[in-house]
Amino acid sequence: MLIKRDIEEELCACANEYPVVTIFGPRQSGKTTLARMAFPDKQYFSLEDPDIRDHIAEDPRGFLENIPDGAILDEIQRLPDLLSYIQSFVDKDNRSGLFIITGSHQPLLHQAVSQTLAGRTAILNLLPFSHAELGRLHKQQDPFELCCTGAYPRLHDKHLKPDRFFAGYVQTYVERDVRALINIKDIDRFQVFLRLLAGRIGQLVNYRALSNDVGVSSTTIKNWLSVLKASFVAFELPPYYENIRKRVTKSPKIFFCDVGLACYLLGIHNANQLQRDPLRGGLYENLIILEILKERLNHGLTPQINFYRDSNGHEVDLIIRDGRSLHPIEIKSASTFTSSFITGIENFRKTVGQRCARGMVCYNGKEKTTFKNTDVFNPFIHDGFKFAVR
Repeated sequence: MLIKRDIEEELCACANEYPVVTIFGPRQSGKTTLARMAFPDKQYFSLEDPDIRDHIAEDPRGFLENIPDGAILDEIQRLPDLLSYIQSFVDKDNRSGLFIITGSHQPLLHQAVSQTLAGRTAILNLLPFSHAELGRLHKQQDPFELCCTGAYPRLHDKHLKPDRFFAGYVQTYVERDVRALINIKDIDRFQVFLRLLAGRIGQLVNYRALSNDVGVSSTTIKNWLSVLKASFVAFELPPYYENIRKRVTKSPKIFFCDVGLACYLLGIHNANQLQRDPLRGGLYENLIILEILKERLNHGLTPQINFYRDSNGHEVDLIIRDGRSLHPIEIKSASTFTSSFITGIENFRKTVGQRCARGMVCYNGKEKTTFKNTDVFNPFIHDGFKFAVR
């Protein structure tokens, strides 16, 4: 069953303004389906197909001349040299919406697109299904079930078993994509690194500790993490420290772009197991932050999200920046609200003053309430994640 993706409206708006729209995202996040659903009348070419790729590479100018109204070009990282020819093509014919190109798993691809098609392309990032999109497929899932299942479209469309899906995903990613990007001499250590990283969800990135645990240099850890970020496996949440005189943390936190993958790497197979796991809080936090990130990306907004922590241990899980306003959000996996949930928010208010907007606590309870100028609610049953794009 095909469902309308939330980002489609932004995609069509971009195609009305730019000759090229580029869709980045992890493998199997639905980029191809999105492009073909949004532009059903456009010709489609998959550059994963070696015959099509070789044909285009032999005569790129001739290929483009034969598609005067443009086309969908899938997995452009398989033929990055085509970008320069597209640049020349759209410079001569600057109609909007000519080309929709997709790409994944290529750290240098984003740079190539940004440089070659500067001013000619809008860039969108598509992550796996959001909670709202999943709700169009079936009844809303319990957040802990969603953590274990993950949000990749194929998982839900084909009703696949998550463990089997992620086993294949990791194998394909490691054996094909990672080795194509960097020279990994010991693939087993990279797999250990993946599992250790999943165990550090929501924690500050510590290259030295990871280096010691994996048995490789800190430089190697940094390179591996860069690849994971560039290929949409993991992302860093930067700290907020603008105009704050207090000593604050300046190291980022690490999260995964799909919590189901993290649970698989940790050996967590179902919601009951997750609810008893020591990493329950970190994985739930990952899920909420990821949903907020998806909401913003699906509306064409830059993330503008941070966390806050000072040297005294005062912390806010998430800060959404909106102009000069700062919206503090605490994330708790507990089902019962306690006043301690807003301690970090109150400290943050004192630190930044009038810039601090109304606070929020996202928790796993059923009640929706207000406490000391802070909204307390469960976004999975109250209002969704629209607050992220106010």
